[in-house]
Amino acid sequence: MLRRTGLSVAALAAAALLLESALTRLLAVAQYYHFAFLVVSLALLGFGASGAFLSLRKSQAPSPHIYRLAGAGFATSTLLAYAAVNWLPFDSYTIAWERRQLLYFALYYLVLALPFFCSGVGIGAGLAIGGGRGHLVYAANLLGSALGVLLALIALALAGVPGAVLVSALIGLFPAVTGPAGSGRRSPYSFSRWIAVAILIVGAAGFGALAVRNAQGRAPLGLVISPYKGLAYALRYPGAKTVFGRWNAISRADVVADAGTRLLPGLSYTFNGAPPPQAALSLDADSPQPITLIPAEEFSAADYLPEALAFRLRPGGRSLVLEPGGGLGVFQALAATPKLPGQPVTAVIGNPLVRAAVGQTAPSADVYADPRVQTVIESPRVYLRRAGPSYDVIFLPLTDAYRPISSGAYGLGETYSLTAEAFTDALARLAPDGVLTATRWLQTPPSESVRLVATLIDALARRGVARPGDSLVAYRGIQTITVLVQSDGWSADELAAVREFTAARRYDLVWAPDVRDDEVNRFNRLPEPADYQAVKSLLAAPDRAEFFSGYPFDIAPATDDHPFFYHFFKWRQTPDVLATLGRTWQPFGGSGYLILWALLVLVLVLSTALILAPLALRRDATQAPLAPSVSRGRVLAYFGLLGIAFLFVEIPLIQRWILLLGHATYAFAAVVLSLLFFSGLGSLLTRAPWLPRRGAWVALVLMALLTPLLVVRLADVALGWPLWGRAGVAVIGLAPLGVLMGLPFPRGVAWLEDRAPRLIPWAWAVNGAASVVASVLAAILALSSGFTVVLLLGAGCYAAAGIVLSWGERGAPQSGR
Repeated sequence: MLRRTGLSVAALAAAALLLESALTRLLAVAQYYHFAFLVVSLALLGFGASGAFLSLRKSQAPSPHIYRLAGAGFATSTLLAYAAVNWLPFDSYTIAWERRQLLYFALYYLVLALPFFCSGVGIGAGLAIGGGRGHLVYAANLLGSALGVLLALIALALAGVPGAVLVSALIGLFPAVTGPAGSGRRSPYSFSRWIAVAILIVGAAGFGALAVRNAQGRAPLGLVISPYKGLAYALRYPGAKTVFGRWNAISRADVVADAGTRLLPGLSYTFNGAPPPQAALSLDADSPQPITLIPAEEFSAADYLPEALAFRLRPGGRSLVLEPGGGLGVFQALAATPKLPGQPVTAVIGNPLVRAAVGQTAPSADVYADPRVQTVIESPRVYLRRAGPSYDVIFLPLTDAYRPISSGAYGLGETYSLTAEAFTDALARLAPDGVLTATRWLQTPPSESVRLVATLIDALARRGVARPGDSLVAYRGIQTITVLVQSDGWSADELAAVREFTAARRYDLVWAPDVRDDEVNRFNRLPEPADYQAVKSLLAAPDRAEFFSGYPFDIAPATDDHPFFYHFFKWRQTPDVLATLGRTWQPFGGSGYLILWALLVLVLVLSTALILAPLALRRDATQAPLAPSVSRGRVLAYFGLLGIAFLFVEIPLIQRWILLLGHATYAFAAVVLSLLFFSGLGSLLTRAPWLPRRGAWVALVLMALLTPLLVVRLADVALGWPLWGRAGVAVIGLAPLGVLMGLPFPRGVAWLEDRAPRLIPWAWAVNGAASVVASVLAAILALSSGFTVVLLLGAGCYAAAGIVLSWGERGAPQSGR
């Protein structure tokens, strides 16, 4: 019975984590990035609801049939949820003014939680098996979940989101196949098992077909995307057609031809030539990047783009282009590079799918195949940290589309290429007199531009530059601002060249060491030169922290501990946002941050209902007399604190390890797999007689407190290593913490097994419900205070839970613990 239960629980857990990984990608593609983290709360909401459901059952003893029903329910609800997500006309972009979107969102939320409810029923039933074996079932849950994370990487890489969703449904069917056959050959279960086997065979064939099409670059998107996403816009163009579509583990790439693509950010209006033909490359259905369809030597617009100044100042030098996407930045670098032997241009691309898309759709104009270009498939931060050549120009192209600051669409996404540490690493790779250049979109009031300058100032200070204003040059066009940095300052001849270029191309100076008030608002006239005034005030401020505090938006430097470059929200904006809600163009309600708070209110209501419902509806089970050392309040506090603590450690670690591993999917896989696998091993040790209970708890709290320092140190040491080495460091570094994190929950189950076994399903509900709240609250705290604060709060929750349990265990029988 125990083996069958363990296998069923492991299969359901693996299916749930695989689905969670797939839905993370689904929501990032179909909607926007900040809906991706919602999947965590969806999963935990389903688990919390399953605990409430089990608490309401008359029989607390798990039936063998419950695993089969849970598996069949998971598989069915997974496919139904996938269909419903594509059928429901939910559009997060219009949620501020179209009230019915709130109803669609609630349906969206609940239908996606249904598969996790089904898997949670099977797992929660297994935890109630009794006989001191709950820790073994919990270990099966954790180890199965770790397997699901690993399978998610494989399924997403081979067949994308549709394939991963299909595989999760198939794995969920395993309990229906491997369970007891019942009595007699003609029992209903024997017949249903053969149906499940047939479904598995058909499903495996379907997955194979999806994988073949994906390898050919013809994989169907399989999702209904928001009509406001860049890919949807491109496909509306008359005659537009998709010529490439492929998934990998980290993204979806689509190339659209004949979509009227004309993307040359910051192009001077003095350019009188024709824009080159371009195809549109869209990653995760987002803003298209241009794939320029002419040879590099024919790209006449290069000298009219704002970054051309950097290449003019360092003609013929070695250039490094970071994340050039479809290759426009490489075209710019090549235009300034004489045709000499060797590879004077290095292009660093973090996503190998970008390179494949360009090579397959523009083979005759593949800029990455130019003999003067060395293409490196690696995260820019990793490449910058490695030992290598110095560069005369390091270029960060503007590859993302303009996004109004009021949208909040990307404020919740981590951007490790625009932090103070990233610019510090870039400055370290410059040759003597080398130039770093970056371009951002202009906003009114200034936001991106001022944060870019503020972050560069921070980076220069870290490099020991005492007067950062002497190292900066900035100028703007109609829509963009470009900043040039030279650590040793600018010579008089270079500043003269700056003025000559900006005047000829009709760009307005925003900053130079000797800038005058009369040369900052000449060509692209504004009522006030707001960017110049903001940068001037920032550089002159005796206390920059005070300047940041008084600025209308949050424009403090982005750092690796707080890498939210596009998060500009301050609470003082709230009245203005609410006053114009639904009356002006404010997609996402004016701030993605406010959506988090709205979601927090929703999950608080739902979680409270899940916790209180069993108490109100099943008094015979939950209100039965308890042992003196057990109280419902203590159970609520202990398992609630554990739910918060685990997520407060896990979520910021995932976000922080994106830097080390280069992509959110890899970070999710490494952190979740490590913590779950080693927590599973820790769960197996829960009742080991040699394990010091209090010592292990103290070690857990200390380890959680030291984790922020450990993460920073490991990232600093290993950032330049190969991927396998960085992944190994992540796994090994998290192993001790994972083992210790696997002890508290099964220890609490053991406490209840000895004293109040009827409360185990309710404890499962409390833990899930608290985790739902924690998943949202962790995102809010990370945005406002940084990852370190969230990790420290997680350690505090573990300490508080230990105190609660120590009170509860007084007088409890030892029973091998």
